[in-house]
Amino acid sequence: MIVVLGVIAIVALWVVNVYNALVEQEENVESAWSQVENQYQRRADLVPNLVEMVKGYAKHEQETYTRTMEARARATQITIDPSTVTPEQLAQFQAAQGELSQALGRLMAVAERYPELKASEEFTKLMDQYEGTENRCTIARQQFNEEANKFNKIVRRFPGNIVASMFGFEKKPYFEADEEAKKAPKVQF
Repeated sequence: MIVVLGVIAIVALWVVNVYNALVEQEENVESAWSQVENQYQRRADLVPNLVEMVKGYAKHEQETYTRTMEARARATQITIDPSTVTPEQLAQFQAAQGELSQALGRLMAVAERYPELKASEEFTKLMDQYEGTENRCTIARQQFNEEANKFNKIVRRFPGNIVASMFGFEKKPYFEADEEAKKAPKVQF
């Protein structure tokens, strides 16, 4: 009887230990996701300032401004619960952020045509903030992927997968490179 109780106690302690590891790692994933959202929000907050700055120099580029602001609106409307995120939701989020990146690229192309704008100290500061924010977004995505990877290892490895399935823990999706980024650039001289 004592041996049976000892085995039951060991199994119960093991289940509790694995469950707690899953909870801790899921919290790490959620924390990493919040950093992703924070950085993308920071980028979205810079967009109106960039648009207004460029608009002051290039008044005839209304379509570019409108598209940029519409892309910003779409990108900020998507909210994801990291505890229940699906690959489809993450892909939708990435697509909206990619659309905003493309719109910002078009806006920067407009800015390139105006040397006096590029020489403006305010514009230079905004561009520095924007570039820093893009770097922070990259780091936040990387950290999210690392935390999701750690969580997924626990969820998928035996015998942790047994506890994970008992309590409904599921694999987390990763940020993946855009299709455009997977293509090798064409270099011509």
